[in-house]
Amino acid sequence: MDNEADAVQGTHLQEIRRGSVVLASLIACRTPKYGYGLLTTLADVGIVTEANTLYPLLRRLEGQGLLTSTWRTDDPRPRKYYETTALGAETAERLHTEWLALGAGYDDLRKADA
Repeated sequence: MDNEADAVQGTHLQEIRRGSVVLASLIACRTPKYGYGLLTTLADVGIVTEANTLYPLLRRLEGQGLLTSTWRTDDPRPRKYYETTALGAETAERLHTEWLALGAGYDDLRKADA
């Protein structure tokens, strides 16, 4: 594959992943997670994201009322933990339903042309 195709595909893959990180973060933070721990959790399931993408996303989701955060200073290293709110859980369910519907639609399109 040439560099131009890699660049074009990379752009589209990035767009798909960007949306999936929102849903994945809301699901993963059903139990409190600090930033680096969340990066590791997401990477372990194949959702690789960069810290400079995740941290602004966490702040945005918190600002939208989908996550809440608390500092834990009793650990040797103080860490900010994020947890999904009730609105965040409701949003995650709705996004997951949409994700499944989109996947089914893509499958139908692929089968129709086969």
